[in-house]
Amino acid sequence: MYRSPAALEAGGSMLGLWGQRLPSAWVLFLLPFLLLLLLPAAPAPHRASYKPVIVVHGLFDSSYSFRHLLEYINETHPGTVVTVLDLFDGRESLRPLWEQVQGFREAVVPIMAKAPQGVHLICYSQGGLVCRALLSVMDEHNVDTFISLSSPQMGQYGDTDYLKWLFPTSMRSNLYRICYSPWGQEFSICNYWHDPHHDDLYLNASSFLALINGERDHPNATAWRKNFLRVGRLVLIGGPDDGVITPWQSSFFGFYDANETVLEMEEQLVYLRDSFGLKTLLARGAIVRCPMAGISHTTWHSNRTLYESCIEPWLS
Repeated sequence: MYRSPAALEAGGSMLGLWGQRLPSAWVLFLLPFLLLLLLPAAPAPHRASYKPVIVVHGLFDSSYSFRHLLEYINETHPGTVVTVLDLFDGRESLRPLWEQVQGFREAVVPIMAKAPQGVHLICYSQGGLVCRALLSVMDEHNVDTFISLSSPQMGQYGDTDYLKWLFPTSMRSNLYRICYSPWGQEFSICNYWHDPHHDDLYLNASSFLALINGERDHPNATAWRKNFLRVGRLVLIGGPDDGVITPWQSSFFGFYDANETVLEMEEQLVYLRDSFGLKTLLARGAIVRCPMAGISHTTWHSNRTLYESCIEPWLS
């Protein structure tokens, strides 16, 4: 394009003017900002996502019972994928526990497969025993934290409203006659009925608790122990005002001896023999005990203080 001498002279004058108005120091000062305008914007940093949470209910429960817990998790850990497994609800929760373990296993496998970073389990009451069995039988589970919420981990031996409804003519002192029979083992509650006065009958007849505790020899004992020890952390929650779990220390692997004196976890044979991995977990600092007074059995999963103190800190 042709430019007249006058225009060239005017342009030169303008360059001279800019040169006078912008000394070289100012040019150097502005240069980084000009470069920033030309460079593409950096992507926003991604916040680390929370691990998925799987919730397993207890006896006579359903997914609806955990609506408050879901609210708490959504408030404190927004974006967390929480699955409350809607299986064996209501009276179906009386089905034999090995049958329930199989059903829950089929439900958790695809959830775990989509979460290579791991998952958390929150398992309430009877569901805590279902989850412990899952940890035992699943070779490739990726459970980071197993939260056992008021669960009779060492068994149940108490006259509760549930028991009176199921077996109205029996008391805890003679329920072994039903529970330690083949017919009785068809009820979930009998699968973890633990009569300290009939230990031999318990060991021979218990088709569930005695096996996952490693109290009775079976071909899968070594493999189950190895699988259980894949868990990253075991959080045990319970308390003296539960009103259902008997003794309440069963939530912490304590239980009665033959004199109905409670022996704590470290005094139990399953711990001393490390039959399924408790002693190993404690030695590596992977067991957290969170006792809480003033909470009844049916309110553990709706108590906000309990959630903030004993559950929320472990939902990484």
